Amino acid sequence: MLNQIKLDHAWIASHIPHQGGMCLLDYVEAWDQQRIRCRASSHRAADNPLRACGRLSAACGIEYAAQAMAVHGALLAPPDSTRVRAGYLVSVRDTRLHVPRLDDIAADLLVEASCITRGENNILYQFRISAAGRLLLEGRAAVVLNANALTPHIT
Repeated sequence: MLNQIKLDHAWIASHIPHQGGMCLLDYVEAWDQQRIRCRASSHRAADNPLRACGRLSAACGIEYAAQAMAVHGALLAPPDSTRVRAGYLVSVRDTRLHVPRLDDIAADLLVEASCITRGENNILYQFRISAAGRLLLEGRAAVVLNANALTPHIT
């Protein structure tokens, strides 16, 4: 069952590394152990840091999804943890862009991510972004947690 407690932009910014204009999500709408659903309006902002040549490519939706995954990780962290494990997006697969750009979408973005599988140091998510019932992009993303702990230290 999805938790319906709404978490705002300030909560999000305090729990993920993305700050200022790069914190793209407005609020968490719902979440549980397996999935998260967030809303965003920053795709319409003229000063969106992901814009290039005055446009926001639909491919930038991957960053929106990655931030939803980061928020999901923060929500799942043990309450007594002093530090959230850093996650790195390492792969995006089967991504389908159903529109060429996001900045001309009038409605808020609905950003959804669902955990397909989870290991100690990696997570595979399915993601989708829609607006007003229209699917804009979808795909899968692999996240590695604590990547620095996975590499051997050479001395």
